[in-house]
Amino acid sequence: MLEKNYGVKYMALIGAALLLNACSSTDQTTEAPTEAETIVEPTVPAVETPAVEEEVMDEGPAAGTQESLDMAASNGLVYFGYDRYDLTGTARAALQAQASWMNENTMASMTIEGHCDERGTREYNLALGDRRANSVKNYLVALGVNPSRLRTVSYGKERPAVTGSGESSWAKNRRGYTRVN
Repeated sequence: MLEKNYGVKYMALIGAALLLNACSSTDQTTEAPTEAETIVEPTVPAVETPAVEEEVMDEGPAAGTQESLDMAASNGLVYFGYDRYDLTGTARAALQAQASWMNENTMASMTIEGHCDERGTREYNLALGDRRANSVKNYLVALGVNPSRLRTVSYGKERPAVTGSGESSWAKNRRGYTRVN
């Protein structure tokens, strides 16, 4: 019986060895060719191919968009004095740039927003914001912009650009803003 166990163990050992041999990677190396079999290929110097770089032209924002108006005309903003709706020289220059942009982009329609600082009643500031928006609109129409492309709205003090109290904050909130629809 002992001989039978040794035979089984011996056969299992041989089977395991064969299995391991079959699973192992085979690295088949070939002998180096003899001098007679060697083919000599001429060496050609490597030529570097210049990398083709695609030039991406920054064309800026698309025509007729808010971004293009902002770039062309003082971010679409004009500022007013305290309790005023008349246009300053700086505001007129900014509006001339806006009118130029609007005459080039004839398909764009705009909304002119009138804004106020936090002082005054809600009703008073809505009326003042309306006068500011209409002041901007009237000047743009005088510069040749078709009035049917312009709409006005007053937000009074409801949408401040800058929060806080004090003249530096208030001055930034007294504004007319031209927004492309």
